[in-house]
Amino acid sequence: MLRLVALILSLISAASAFAVAPLDSSNQVIISVRDQKLVLMRNGSKVAIYPISTSMFGLGDAWGRMTTPLGYLAVEKKIGDNVPVGAVFHKRRLTGEVLQPNAPGRDPITTRIIWLRGLEAQNAHAFQRCIYIHGTPEEKKIGQPASYGCIRMKSKDVAELYDQLPLGAVVQIIPDRLPKMEKTKARQEMSGGVVAANITPQPPPQTAAAKVAKVTPQAPPEIAATTVAKVMLQAPPKITATKAANVTPEPPPQISVTTLATPPSSALTVEQMRTAGALAGARQKAKLAANKQAR
Repeated sequence: MLRLVALILSLISAASAFAVAPLDSSNQVIISVRDQKLVLMRNGSKVAIYPISTSMFGLGDAWGRMTTPLGYLAVEKKIGDNVPVGAVFHKRRLTGEVLQPNAPGRDPITTRIIWLRGLEAQNAHAFQRCIYIHGTPEEKKIGQPASYGCIRMKSKDVAELYDQLPLGAVVQIIPDRLPKMEKTKARQEMSGGVVAANITPQPPPQTAAAKVAKVTPQAPPEIAATTVAKVMLQAPPKITATKAANVTPEPPPQISVTTLATPPSSALTVEQMRTAGALAGARQKAKLAANKQAR
């Protein structure tokens, strides 16, 4: 009989372990052990930063060590809706007491309980170890490790965080400093992130270079092919053999590579120019030979 009762109880506890809240990736908390601070983020934008206290016994998730676990966790349960600030909890039940900050001789859990569930192997025992984010009357110790494994906050701060943090929100506990938040992201959060997402970006103003690029280049003035051919094929003036021997031939006029690469649309091509030059040279040689024979 006792074995049957134990089996039923184990099945109930296993079923409750699987009844977890769905993750809410739009809401996130990052807790820095080094800074002893907590930042609340929504849609990647900073909402608020609060001072906190992690465990005075260090970091880890071992049973009975009273250490603060690291890694990714999630908000599994929230206890304390509309409870007075400073109200005392014992085993997650209200005692009816309400303590002022820094009340002497007392160190209970107060105001709100945000119960965390581990999402990784390194913090798998967090829920069974009752790792909370909760209020404390020992507010003078906030900002330094002072807890027994939980994340302590000032009562006023934990009440604000409780109202803004839904079930399933992701909580990351890191040993290092908080990451730097861009000021532009904080401004987007003030606008709700909706206006900024719906604004269609305007194209940048056109520069002078862009305007020049849009201007269609004008074609150079057309030169008739027949005119070029006539110029290339014109015979040079007659020169006697004696004078020709004493005259140093002048180099032909230079033509830029750009001009040859982009000839006018109706002008001769480079190959046609070369052919015309060769024909003109052949005609000149023939005339010189005829003059020599006439003598």
